[in-house]
Amino acid sequence: MSQALAAQIAQNKKLVQRLRAALYDFDAQQLPQTIEQLFAPDAVIQLCHPFETLPSRAELAEVFLQLASAIPDLERRDTIVIGGPSLNDSQWVGCCGYYTGSFEHTWLGIPATGHQVHLRFHEFYRIEDNQIIEMQAIWDIPELMMQANVWPMVPSLGKEWHVPGPATQDGIVNVPYDNALADSSRNLVNDMCNSLGNYASQGVAGMQLEKYWHPRSSWYGPSGIGTGRGIEGFRNWHQIPFLNGLPNRVGDASKGYLFADDHYVGFTAWPGMHMTVSGDGWLGIAPANQNITMRSLDFWRCENGLIRENWVLIDLLHVYKQLNVDVLARMQEINKARKR
Repeated sequence: MSQALAAQIAQNKKLVQRLRAALYDFDAQQLPQTIEQLFAPDAVIQLCHPFETLPSRAELAEVFLQLASAIPDLERRDTIVIGGPSLNDSQWVGCCGYYTGSFEHTWLGIPATGHQVHLRFHEFYRIEDNQIIEMQAIWDIPELMMQANVWPMVPSLGKEWHVPGPATQDGIVNVPYDNALADSSRNLVNDMCNSLGNYASQGVAGMQLEKYWHPRSSWYGPSGIGTGRGIEGFRNWHQIPFLNGLPNRVGDASKGYLFADDHYVGFTAWPGMHMTVSGDGWLGIAPANQNITMRSLDFWRCENGLIRENWVLIDLLHVYKQLNVDVLARMQEINKARKR
């Protein structure tokens, strides 16, 4: 790794730090200017459902302003910040954390709670010539619906809670870029993902989970699926239902970006998988051979040659939308009953 490229990675993190700082000490007057300064005029801005691809930087600022109208003391807290080149040489910075504050006014139809809430996020930024040219982001909106007691879909199989940051408390990577360490982390995750693909021909045993996952690993899934502890928890609360309902799922590596920094690995894709809802269905969705795609943004932490923690967000509202289920509209029906 050349010193020039290592310096570029550090510069990219500093660029995103300006946005992170603007969202930590939220200033409704300053934020639109910061976004305009950091994002290229033609930046591709892709958010989760119901926002979808935004037409301009001003629209991105408006999304944050609307969130801040609902949470007046809005504060961003990052638990993971990593940067590096993906396998196709594009430069990325990935951030994991949550937005928090007192939920005082309705947002997206979700009723205010009057209490502090947390809205988990995974956000990835592609950078060229010291500007953000692409953003891919999933916010765990179902998590906020659950805190407001208006989640209208099936209960989660895994544990629903405030997902923690890394056990080692070193997720905001500020040390100089170590190419050998980053390669080791990325190769571990890449090999694990490739091994998952053995399921079609060799079954569960072919995935060799024990070869890649720490026995005390934690898989932090999105709200609606929940957290699984250890390989058994991962299989019971996510993998088995996922494979039963979506047995022909296929990852499209050409649409994704995998990069690593220190002991951390990030992956972003829009979308990264396609599949058919069949078998016995998934998340309570009746199987009717519906074809869907899936957006999934992930972070892994590697430890002593094994994966110890994995943070996963899936745009579940977009999955339901493809199946003609409007989760936000269903939630409104719950709100009607509450008002009565």
